Amino acid sequence: MTKNIPLSVPNLKGNELKYVSNAVETEWVSSGGPYVGQFEKNIAKYVNSKDAVSCQNGTAGLHIALQLCNVLRNDEVIVPTLTFIAAVNPVKYIGAEPVFMDCNDDLSIDPVKLHDFCQHECIYQDNQLINKKTKRQIKAIVVVHVFGNMSDMEKIMRIANLYKLKVIEDATEALGTYYISGAYKGRHAGTIGDVGVYSFNGNKIITTGGGGMIVSNDMNLISRAKHLTTQAKADELYYIHDEIGFNYRMTNLQAALGIAQLEQLEAFIKIKKENYELYKIEISKISGLNILDFNKNTRPNYWFYALYVEPNYSFNRDDLIKHLSSKGIQTRPIWGLINDQKPYLNNQSYKIQKAKQYLNNVVNIPCSSNLTKEDVEYVLSYLK
Repeated sequence: MTKNIPLSVPNLKGNELKYVSNAVETEWVSSGGPYVGQFEKNIAKYVNSKDAVSCQNGTAGLHIALQLCNVLRNDEVIVPTLTFIAAVNPVKYIGAEPVFMDCNDDLSIDPVKLHDFCQHECIYQDNQLINKKTKRQIKAIVVVHVFGNMSDMEKIMRIANLYKLKVIEDATEALGTYYISGAYKGRHAGTIGDVGVYSFNGNKIITTGGGGMIVSNDMNLISRAKHLTTQAKADELYYIHDEIGFNYRMTNLQAALGIAQLEQLEAFIKIKKENYELYKIEISKISGLNILDFNKNTRPNYWFYALYVEPNYSFNRDDLIKHLSSKGIQTRPIWGLINDQKPYLNNQSYKIQKAKQYLNNVVNIPCSSNLTKEDVEYVLSYLK
């Protein structure tokens, strides 16, 4: 009998209905209401950041993060090419330009190539990193923790400090991932750079339907984030605005959902880890397939499972996607490289090699936190 197994869907079996109903009953449904502030406090406590500011989605959070890091029109920002396009588009929103960097085997920015680019393709003078080719100043790096796998933040932060670059952590896929050893032991994805951003989209490990969160250990940045996300009101009573702000606040309904979801996050991670390990054991027995590892010095959140399809497997990537789809199993390829997308064809990219390899060979397989052992075994039966 054919099953229907989606790639990644919400798990709403906790206090979601209770809290959302309370928000409706008390008629606090918009951006005012107690759940918004409580959700911000709960996220900050969970990731051990000084504070958090909610927003409409992860993209809005990244847009604000770039402004917090003083990225201006005609500046440049180093970004990964192997990522969802929402990590890059906000650079263009503010009139800056991305420079695309290759990935390494954890699918995140390759710190070796990052350092080579800064050292050989740029000039560092007067505490500014200037791109030799474009003559523009490079202000920041956007680091994406792909599929919940922590990037090599020790190396990236050393490079950033050396060249006075701000670091924005796109941790939209990595809530719950943290280091268990090394210089950043105990530090969560999103809390190591200058600003971190989380997403609560419907396919994320916890969801508010939409929604995002900005975190930082710099209270000046937090204060400015609150200011920018609420239309930059200098005087709330008399509607005095001192700069261009944005209507980016999360609603009380979303926050109510988020609080209930956060209560279950560790349980979700436990389930996702168990399913990942079951996949890994069985896939290791299949010639031509392997499931990519998470970095050993981290406790990942196991958000997405990345299946690598070798040339000697019985299907290529695209045929495997079609084969599984015919059995009711939803999968997806990894994102198309951003430097190959039409809006970015004229932007600079640096030695993009490994990203192309992963582009052509990675398939994401079902990974929801409500996936049962029987569901996993069903998927495995059509991989063997």
